[in-house]
Amino acid sequence: MLTARCIWQQAEHNAFTDLIWFKQALWCVFREGSAHVSPDGAFRLLRSADLGHSWQSAALISATDADLRDAKLSIDPAGKLLLLGAGALHNRDQQSHQSYLWQSEDGYSWTAATPIGEPNIWLWRMAWQQLPRQMPHCYAVGYHTGPDKLVRLYQGDSPLQLAPVTDLLSGQYANESGLLFEPDGTALCLLRRDPEHGLFGQSKPPYTHWQWQDVGWRIGGPQWLQLPDGRLLACVRLYDDEVRTSLCWINRRTGKLTEWQSLPSAGDCSYAGMVLQGTKLYISYYSSHQGKTSVYFTELSLTT
Repeated sequence: MLTARCIWQQAEHNAFTDLIWFKQALWCVFREGSAHVSPDGAFRLLRSADLGHSWQSAALISATDADLRDAKLSIDPAGKLLLLGAGALHNRDQQSHQSYLWQSEDGYSWTAATPIGEPNIWLWRMAWQQLPRQMPHCYAVGYHTGPDKLVRLYQGDSPLQLAPVTDLLSGQYANESGLLFEPDGTALCLLRRDPEHGLFGQSKPPYTHWQWQDVGWRIGGPQWLQLPDGRLLACVRLYDDEVRTSLCWINRRTGKLTEWQSLPSAGDCSYAGMVLQGTKLYISYYSSHQGKTSVYFTELSLTT
């Protein structure tokens, strides 16, 4: 089993992480709150200039009108750091949820929140795609938070211009997702369903027709990346036997998931961030296996 070290547990509940490499440092973002669901959810950003050995708090983003949840980091084509998150609104007279975008040049100072997407659509993660001789485009998958169960793909020249492309699924409670693009433009989607097994999807541009395969496991908090040799490596919550956070291979041909290595974790856990630098993989996640729900960090070497 891999070893991991706790890097943050100052709030009562510290969870739902993401990780990115930005300006020669690792940046980890996660939600702080008094509970798994609570009105005081805020985003804490940590920075590590020594590959995860030490971490310093860089920013805290909060809202007076919403519980901020599921922060995700990306870098736009101009090199700006972007933060995507959802707000579970306190006043639900008009809507219950809204996705927001924050922008930063340095990771320390952030713009005010800008609403993006559609009301009551929880945008999960952004992905950038650039085909030869074309401008880069931003994509995101969102799910409806109300009784109408659907998962929708969005596209735009920037996150501020995201518009619907197509509904990927409807009538099933599918929600959290990971989105990757291959060099030929093929889109790959790893999608959580509850309580059914997760799905592995593939689509060619313009991404209006998808092929879906059952991954064989129920999964939560999916994050994944493609290795230089083409292999697909995911970090997800697994629910069989004991709930845990695990690294898993995804078979591109069959769509099946194979557990590779479990991380020190149990109970309320998962929601990883993943950064690949050469052959070194850095992972952030959260877990409650040591009592308090806290943020953890680990690293491992990948070989062919």
